[in-house]
Amino acid sequence: MFVVFFRTLIIYFVIIVCLRVMGKRQLGELQPSEFVIAILISNIATLSIEDTDIPLIGAVVPIITLMSAEVILSFITLKSGKAQVIVTGNPVPIIRNGNIDQNSMRELRFSIEDLMSQLRINGFFDIQEVSWAIVETNGQLTIYPKAKFQPLTPKSLYEPEGQSDSPPMVLISDGELCSKVLKDCNLTEKWLEGVLKKENLLLRDVFLMTCDPSAKYYIVEKEKSKK
Repeated sequence: MFVVFFRTLIIYFVIIVCLRVMGKRQLGELQPSEFVIAILISNIATLSIEDTDIPLIGAVVPIITLMSAEVILSFITLKSGKAQVIVTGNPVPIIRNGNIDQNSMRELRFSIEDLMSQLRINGFFDIQEVSWAIVETNGQLTIYPKAKFQPLTPKSLYEPEGQSDSPPMVLISDGELCSKVLKDCNLTEKWLEGVLKKENLLLRDVFLMTCDPSAKYYIVEKEKSKK
């Protein structure tokens, strides 16, 4: 009995340390790779606690190995946009400018019932109120309502025409251009070159740039590396 008790405590603390190293996320926010890691770690921990014939090191080593693999993979995806797309995929709009993208829904195997259910969960019972609906990489649905259905804010009181039917989209992420967003915003590379020239920046100098179809943009420069 005492053996099982101490084995359980040791496994518990090892998992806590591993989860702290991997970072904090709620269960609903886990990416596919993180969800797989969580399942594997829970199975390994359960087996090692139930079967005292399994050496404790036989559970600790696989758990630490999985944690290390996840940390390394996270670092790679942080540095490479292509690797991130391969591992986690891209957010997929299934409603664009108030129009349902049926091809995207078929690719995601997202039924009408799934869509309407997610809209209701987010407080929208009329699909005509929705301008954009995007399926995130963790499977959650993010909704951007049309301007006239957006909540009243101090900004909308002072700027009645300031609200838009289209949300800002990430055009440049850590120095990498997303050409698809440029196309979705009906903007051109010539426009982007003009903006960067006006701001006296190169593409590689931009940490984040967002824009919308009205050509409103926001830029965050990369911080200078500290030597």
